[in-house]
Amino acid sequence: MSRRHELGPRAAWRHNSLTIVFGVLLLLFVFGQAVAGTAEYNETARTDGVQEISFVRYVGSSSFMVDLVENWQSEYLQFTLYILLTIWLVQRGSSESRKPGDTGRETDEQQLVGRFARPNSPRWAQIGGWRRAVYSHSLVITMTVVFVLSWLAQAVTGHVAESEQRMRDLLDPVSLGDYVTGPDFWSRTLQNWQSEMLAIGSMAVFAIYLRERGSPESKPVGMPHDVTTADE
Repeated sequence: MSRRHELGPRAAWRHNSLTIVFGVLLLLFVFGQAVAGTAEYNETARTDGVQEISFVRYVGSSSFMVDLVENWQSEYLQFTLYILLTIWLVQRGSSESRKPGDTGRETDEQQLVGRFARPNSPRWAQIGGWRRAVYSHSLVITMTVVFVLSWLAQAVTGHVAESEQRMRDLLDPVSLGDYVTGPDFWSRTLQNWQSEMLAIGSMAVFAIYLRERGSPESKPVGMPHDVTTADE
């Protein structure tokens, strides 16, 4: 098989199909949200007797952005917490958990770093110092940064949307500090956070007793319920 064939479209799909499909679904869902959001915004505008807006203008508005980023920040919070908590906490029998007693940061040998690194290991895993330390936590660092930025974006866009609504209602706008400490912001935030905790917690429990044949998120169909990982 030639190198050109290995790097062709078929190889790209075969090696990255999961990312491609989720990327396409993301774009479709964001587009659908924008279409539905435009219709909802204009319906409210007609009721309030104010000017309607176009689809393009709505996509660039704070009303659309706050709805978008408030979901993003809760998703990244969910996975940041999950990555961290599963280092030390377990759920016996779940494919989403490490085995009871097999917790913690693991040894350099288990993590394939330093003198235990393989020739094709990432460069920063092979060397020591701050670079290995940063790379050892790079996933959580990145997820945390995205969460914080999304959360800040929610605060700013939510504040603008709230101020616009108050102006339409002939009320004085609120400051960013008042909005972030107010009920609307925390109602939106906690509403999303609790749903993410429910989803990830129920997934860990469902994975003890339920199966999906062929999925890496599931134990093999015939594996006993009390076996925590497929490595037994």
